[in-house]
Amino acid sequence: MGRTLAEKVWNTHVVRSDGRADLLYVDLHLLHEVNTPIAFDGLRAAGRRVRRPDLTLGTEDHLVPTRNLFGRITEPAMRRQAALLAENCAEFGIEVYRRGDRERGIAHVIAPELGLVHPGMTVVCCDSHTTTMGAFGALAFGIGTSQVEHVLATQTLPMTRPKTMRVTVTGTLAEGATGKDLILALIAEIGTAGGQGHIVEYQGSAIEALSMEARMTVCNMTVEAGSRAGMIAPDDKTIAYLRGRPHAPSGAEWAAEEAYWRTLRSDDDAVFDKEVVLDGDKISPYVTWGTNPAQGVPLDSTVPHPSSFSDPVERAAAERALAYMDLRPGTFLRDVEIDAVFIGSCTNGRIEDLRAAAEVLRGRTVAPGVEVYLVPGSDTVREQAVAEGLDEVFAAAGVELRTSGCSLCAAVNEDRLRPGQRAASTNNRNFEGRQGKGARTHVVSPAVAAASAVAGRLAAPADLEQ
Repeated sequence: MGRTLAEKVWNTHVVRSDGRADLLYVDLHLLHEVNTPIAFDGLRAAGRRVRRPDLTLGTEDHLVPTRNLFGRITEPAMRRQAALLAENCAEFGIEVYRRGDRERGIAHVIAPELGLVHPGMTVVCCDSHTTTMGAFGALAFGIGTSQVEHVLATQTLPMTRPKTMRVTVTGTLAEGATGKDLILALIAEIGTAGGQGHIVEYQGSAIEALSMEARMTVCNMTVEAGSRAGMIAPDDKTIAYLRGRPHAPSGAEWAAEEAYWRTLRSDDDAVFDKEVVLDGDKISPYVTWGTNPAQGVPLDSTVPHPSSFSDPVERAAAERALAYMDLRPGTFLRDVEIDAVFIGSCTNGRIEDLRAAAEVLRGRTVAPGVEVYLVPGSDTVREQAVAEGLDEVFAAAGVELRTSGCSLCAAVNEDRLRPGQRAASTNNRNFEGRQGKGARTHVVSPAVAAASAVAGRLAAPADLEQ
């Protein structure tokens, strides 16, 4: 029987197996400020060192200010947590990117752009959206604090082998639809537990047509469907993206690695434990209306009525979501007014996303009363945006291009919405309070977020032409 892509990568990293769990070797371990200090405390208590500091990298992303990069972090607990990352990495010999370092940014953005992630690798980080790196054919997933300590000490991780799931997206995405809309459509179809216990592999013509940055968006939000990881087989686009990046191989090593990478595809006779097929021709711009990523519909729809859900659990969830979101069933989503817009995060903070926003904002201005948080995913992305003159486009529209960080995606720094504010946001989660206590989040693509900023309500770029 043939093997899936996930099985091929998994099998090459098994150090030991006891029949119940496999001990996997880890090729790259990413760290950030949140949740990691406890892991280092555990190392000290046990008298252990970091096994492979050269395969470990830290970056400041969650807690850093985005308006005044070198400003003081106001909350003492957060300020101390940020300082601990630098102190711990210095003590254990780990490289860390701090404020002012050109390479700094969100972990899931800088690892690909620096060429640290290659097809066939295993990548972990104490953050669920590590799944982003699956776009390169890597097996990447988030881990907990105790697992961080285990990886630091041994460069391995014990794991139960997940099942496999194939999502095939046929056809071509509709005009204006993006990778963000594709993944929102999938989650709306299968639910937040649809991929639970599985590693998802994406295939099909619509997936192949996506850019690498769009593929990263799709894999990033695979975790919102309950999956441990999402993967896309490497192809010519993957090779072209990696070629020449700072940590990509070169010369004879590149040729050997490229030849290996091209073998990383599911065999034709591979059997998946679960199969899902989506018609890409029917995917249009999406927006979430509720308080979990599965509560989403096409932008040209209306807010659903709880009675439309046959499952009593889903019906009750819809009732709670509508109450929190202060929405009435039957309301046209394009009539929903917004107070804020967030463009950024590890989901949509790359240069392609900023270009999409700039294209919509060019020659237009933000609606009165709408606050816009435009936060690149890395300082390199910001530098590139400035080099392309995008900062001037944003400024003319009344939008400030901030410095990089997680910002409103996690709202654990100074960037937070006020109670009752409603945002069109390019992040990955619309949970209650995710962007600030009492804040209401509609997850959308960068182009829809930018159009909504101009219209003052949920809108697609095509709406601005009418």
